Amino acid sequence: MFLVEAKRIVMVIVSSFLLAVSLNFFLIDANVYASGFAGAAQLASSVFNDFLNINISVGVLLFLFNVPVIIIGWFKVGKGFTIYSVISVVFATLFLEILPVISFSDDIILNAVVGGVIGGGAVGFTLKLGASTGGMDIVAMILSRMKDRPIGTYFLILNGIIIAMAGILYEPENALYTMLTLYITTLVIDAIHTRHEKVTAMIITRKAPALQKAIHEKLVRGITILPAKGAYTGEDKSMMYLVITRYELYDLEQIINEVDPNAFTNIVQTTGVFGFFRKDG
Repeated sequence: MFLVEAKRIVMVIVSSFLLAVSLNFFLIDANVYASGFAGAAQLASSVFNDFLNINISVGVLLFLFNVPVIIIGWFKVGKGFTIYSVISVVFATLFLEILPVISFSDDIILNAVVGGVIGGGAVGFTLKLGASTGGMDIVAMILSRMKDRPIGTYFLILNGIIIAMAGILYEPENALYTMLTLYITTLVIDAIHTRHEKVTAMIITRKAPALQKAIHEKLVRGITILPAKGAYTGEDKSMMYLVITRYELYDLEQIINEVDPNAFTNIVQTTGVFGFFRKDG
C-alpha cells in the first residue's frame, strides 16, 4: 500500500511539473491562457503587470487563488482528495517559480497547441490518479453537489470569462488562440481520463465478499451484488454494481487489483443518477 501511495504522489508531482512546463514554456510568453485557475492566475498576472505595473508571478497567484478553495474542499469534498490536490498545487507553484518563462517558438498557434496538449496531459493524469490540480475542480465539485448540475457547466463559465477578458484586454486574436488551447486541453483530458462526473462500475468477481469489504473500507458507496455465471465455463460468480465519482476511479482500480486481479471490470459513463447517492463521500 505504501508503494502505491508513493507512486501516486510521484505521479502527481510529475503532472505538476508538466503543468508548469505548459505555462512557462509555451502559454505565458505567447499571451495564450490555460483553463481553470491556472488560466485565471495567468490573466490576473498579465493585468497586474501590464496595467498596474505590479509584478506578481503566475505561480504565486495560482497558490493564493487555491488557498480558500482548498480549505473549503477539505470539509466539503473529502480529506483524501484534498491532500493530493494540495500536493499538486504546492509543487505546481514551486515549478512555476523555478522554471524560467521562455518561448520555444514565435508561432503563436504552435504555442497554443503544444501548451494545450501538455497542460491537458498534466490535468488528465492528475485526475486519473484520483487527485486534481486544485482550483476549479474543487469549486465545480462543490457547486455541482449544491446545484446538482454537471461539472462541465462551471468549467465552461470560468473559461468563458477568461476568453472574454483576453479578447477585451488584449488582442481579439488572443481570445481565439485561448479557445484553441482550451479545446485541445479538453480533448487530451477526455482521452486520458473521463469528462463525466460519475461513472458506473460493473465488476465480475469470484471474491465478492472480500472485494465488498475492501471497497467499503475506502469508499462510502452503495453496492448491489447480483449472481452471475460464466457462459463458457458455467462457473458461478458475482457481479458488483456501483456508481462512483470520477475522482474515486483510481482508488477503485487499486482495490480491485489488490483483492482480485482476475476480476473483469467494465466502466461506463453515467449521465444521471436518481435516488440516493452520497454526495459528501
